[in-house]
Amino acid sequence: MTAPTDAASPSQPANALRIAMIGTRGVPAAYGGFETAVEEIGRRLVDRGHAVTVYCRTGVPGSDAARTEHLGMRLVHLPAMHVKALETLSHTALSVAHVTTHRRPDAAFVFNAANAPFVPLLRQRGIPTTVHVDGLEWKRDKWGGTARRYYRWAEQQSVRSADALIADAQGIVDYYRDEFAVPTELISYGTRVLHNPPSDRLGELGLSPSGYHLVVARFEPENHVDVIIEGFLRSSSRLPLVVVGSAIYSGVHGRRIAALAADPRVRLLGGVWDQEQLDQLYAHSVSYLHGHSVGGTNPSLLRAMGARTAAIAWDVIFNREVLGVYGAYFRDSATLASLIEDAEFNPHHTEEVSEALQRRASALYNWGHVTDSYEDLARRLVAGYSTQGVSVGRTGRSPLHRPEPAQRPAALRGSL
Repeated sequence: MTAPTDAASPSQPANALRIAMIGTRGVPAAYGGFETAVEEIGRRLVDRGHAVTVYCRTGVPGSDAARTEHLGMRLVHLPAMHVKALETLSHTALSVAHVTTHRRPDAAFVFNAANAPFVPLLRQRGIPTTVHVDGLEWKRDKWGGTARRYYRWAEQQSVRSADALIADAQGIVDYYRDEFAVPTELISYGTRVLHNPPSDRLGELGLSPSGYHLVVARFEPENHVDVIIEGFLRSSSRLPLVVVGSAIYSGVHGRRIAALAADPRVRLLGGVWDQEQLDQLYAHSVSYLHGHSVGGTNPSLLRAMGARTAAIAWDVIFNREVLGVYGAYFRDSATLASLIEDAEFNPHHTEEVSEALQRRASALYNWGHVTDSYEDLARRLVAGYSTQGVSVGRTGRSPLHRPEPAQRPAALRGSL
């Protein structure tokens, strides 16, 4: 297995920055895309001479409150209310309170638009702040009406309060342009490219290379794990389906998946937190089945590409943007069943697709280039860039970097 390469990494900066990363579960990364991004970007910023502080949530997989450093990043562990609607917000509230009462960082990256209400507090403290807006959270079926309305409001709050916005997919950039007439920074995720990865950890799970199909996802309706299992069971596949993931909060959808998985051809592994073992699961599966339909660039999909695995994905613009012409797409179980059979029974074609996707991942989704973009944005913020009328960076006020009011959607004119 090869180590990550950063061909784009610049030389050590003469003017190092203090950067805070807020709003995720923290590092070491053992959960999702935001956490992986923080780890991969943060470690590289440290290598470039910057001081990075990551706010971590206690009581989650991989969390160790006694650990104060990881890959050169300083860790601050704070609790959260482990309630579905309040976990993220409660932890971010404590994180922002800590940031604003301790030594001021030069810039802050806040992940998840839901955390937008806390951005004004950071800016009042003189901290230029970027919000990584993620996907369109209000479209997720797991949220009820109140939560969806909150997420729609939080999007507007991000636009009103942040110095800059980050989107990880062109579709999200287009959405914020069309909905709010504001610019966003298009910065996607990266992935590691694996060459000749070992397979020794598969035996612990009773698996062998090229001996299974794989899905890795949280059990949430918009990830369509139930449709994937249905499609697999409709297929004539001779191999098992391995499902990595679980429902954080139990509900009807989780119980439906459990019922479908009663078939012996389906293996529910639950969460796999050992990243080496998870890499091997990706790298040695015949196909990776990706049902995510909401959000931007998904790190699980990139991870499969970097591991040289053919991907079959839910047919939405975000997944097509990532996979391009090398992806296979579905929106129902019948179509998926046919695609699974094709992947399994036409190994030569599947191998060609796998190689093409890995080349695409290497060319387009490089963590070194991603870090370049974060570093450049942080320096611009500190120098005075802001989409708001007033910058809070080192140089004080800056010009207004946003469209004229007449260009904004009518619903927001006069309110931003």
